[in-house]
Amino acid sequence: MNPSPAIRKVFQGVANRPQMFRMFDRHAQRPNRWDNDATPLYAGEWFEIGEAEHDYMFEILPPLWIRGSMFAMREFLTGSVTSVFFALRIDEAIRYFHGYCDLSDQASVEAMRIAIIDRESRPVRSMTREERLEHIWSSTADDYRGYAGERWPEASRRKRTVMLYGGKGGRFLKLLDDLSDDEIAAKLPVQLRHLPSPIAA
Repeated sequence: MNPSPAIRKVFQGVANRPQMFRMFDRHAQRPNRWDNDATPLYAGEWFEIGEAEHDYMFEILPPLWIRGSMFAMREFLTGSVTSVFFALRIDEAIRYFHGYCDLSDQASVEAMRIAIIDRESRPVRSMTREERLEHIWSSTADDYRGYAGERWPEASRRKRTVMLYGGKGGRFLKLLDDLSDDEIAAKLPVQLRHLPSPIAA
């Protein structure tokens, strides 16, 4: 299921309210949803939201805690992972973010805050290959994404898949991680297709 403990941006741009709620559980379709600890799957994911969405989430329930411009949700998603919301000044503007932090690690919230500021302070808009794949996963409808099942080779099972269109060949599934650069470009919105990689930036 491609767990990754690294802090990672999973959506490019500012998520609106429906997008925000959808991304709160980007891995809802995973096989054996209730059988395994999902902490590595969610911990470290973050994306940008609007001020209205940030304030809405603040008012839903009393926060677990408030620390300066950050607050944590009282309800945990899985294990010790919960939503933390940030209001951060970046390039003289206040911007708002949601991140999943594993509160069993006392340094996780500050590490997330620093990572977001570092990522969003880059002078040139850019996307890594991993960010492009995560954006595709976040923005693809459930009917067109899933997980490799028993028809796939053993090494590929439970990995993420997306639906592609092969012209006369029709639709087919491909592992998300195996998408070519051209296939990635075709799945991204037009405004994101030609962003440079951070190295090129």
